Amino acid sequence: MGHPENIPLCADCASCKSRIKSVFSQLNGRELASLNTSKSCQTYKKGEHIFLGGNYPKGLYCVQSGKIKVTQEGADGKEQILHLIGNGNIMGHRAILSEDVFSCTATAMEPSKVCFIPKQTLDALMESNGRLTLRIARLLAEELKEAELKITHTAQHPVKDRLAKSILQLQDQYGTVAGAINVNIRREDLASLAGTARETATRFEMHEKNILKIEGRKIAIIDMDKLQAMAGGLS
Repeated sequence: MGHPENIPLCADCASCKSRIKSVFSQLNGRELASLNTSKSCQTYKKGEHIFLGGNYPKGLYCVQSGKIKVTQEGADGKEQILHLIGNGNIMGHRAILSEDVFSCTATAMEPSKVCFIPKQTLDALMESNGRLTLRIARLLAEELKEAELKITHTAQHPVKDRLAKSILQLQDQYGTVAGAINVNIRREDLASLAGTARETATRFEMHEKNILKIEGRKIAIIDMDKLQAMAGGLS
């Protein structure tokens, strides 16, 4: 993967709407200019990797547009989704701060544009802006909490509850368009999010037709109250 090459139409950081949602939202003018000068951008096709687990990071990735899945491969070779990433989200921060290799792989779920920020630029910004450092620390804490909850949920809650929770998380992150959740997601990916098998997700879909409508890779929630009640035990 490595350092992406610059491409045309890379948004200026000062006017980038996705940056306002990111950890970089509170940079001052000088810091924004430094970020804008040093960053580079690349577009990724659906299914293309942004980075691979086992490689050392050379910088941070920030999603300008698109949807990314961050995955690990289990001992059985099956892909497990750890995070779903959208506009303004960053990737690679844990590996950079721990001076470690990427423990996971990031893959575009749809055509996506991603900005690359060299490590030395990130280090300088964190030294000059304590709020940025704090926001990244809080993000790491939130991700750790999410991972801990997922372990507990997988061990203690029925699959249907976890699938319901995963669908609600998809809607919360990506919103809806024309009545359907604004993400194209394979049944394998939905199952991976909930920590179950594709066959189980398919049975859930068929059994809960009064709650959900799934056509191709689009999910529409028919009965939000029932879906929320099903996922209610998972905080």
